Amino acid sequence: MENTTGLRENKKLRTRRQLAATALELFLERGFDAVSVADVAAAAEVSKPTLFRYFPSKEDLVLDRFSDHQDEVARIVRDRPAEQGPVRAVHAHFRAALAERDPITGLCDHPNVLAFQELLYSTASLQARISHYTAREVELLAAVLESESASPLAARLSALHLVTVRHELGRENWRRIAAGQSADEVHPAAVADADMAFGMLAQGLEPERPPIPSA
Repeated sequence: MENTTGLRENKKLRTRRQLAATALELFLERGFDAVSVADVAAAAEVSKPTLFRYFPSKEDLVLDRFSDHQDEVARIVRDRPAEQGPVRAVHAHFRAALAERDPITGLCDHPNVLAFQELLYSTASLQARISHYTAREVELLAAVLESESASPLAARLSALHLVTVRHELGRENWRRIAAGQSADEVHPAAVADADMAFGMLAQGLEPERPPIPSA
C-alpha cells in the first residue's frame, strides 16, 4: 500500500513539473498574456480541469517554484546559532548566497534565469500574484519569531522587514544585470547593498531617533 501511495505521489509530482515546464516554455516564447490556460493544457496533452487540479491559476504555473523557498527565511532564523540574532543570520545567509550566485538573490546571469526574471518582473499579473507567496513567507517567519517570545505584532513587523529586504535586494541585483552588467561585476555592489540594508534593520532603521514631541 505504501509503495502504491509513493508511486502515485511521484506521478503527480512529475505531472506537476511537466505542466510548469511546458507553460514556462510557452510563456517565454510568446509572452505570458499571449498564452492561455487552454494553450498550456493542449501542449501538455491534459484537460483544463486536470491542469487546474495542479495549479489554481495561470500565474501559479510560473510562480509555483517559489513555494520551495517560502519557508527558507523561517528555517534560517530557526536553525541559527544561539548567539546570533535573526537579522545577522539572514544577512549572513544572503551574503553566502550572493557568493554562490544563487538565483534567489537576483545575482545570476545565466540566460535561463534572466529570461525567467524578465518574465516575472515585466508581467503585472505575476507581480500581483507573487504577494500571495510573500505573505506565506512572512507568516512562517513570524511564527518562528513569536515562538522565541516576540509579541505577535513585533514578530510580524520583523518578518515583514526581513522578507521585504531580501526581495528588494534581489530586484535591485536583477536590474543591474538586466542593464548589461555581469554577475561578477555586480557582486561588490550587491554585497555593499546587503550590508547597508541589513545594517539598517539591525540598528532599528533610526539608531539615534530624537524623542517625539508630546501632543
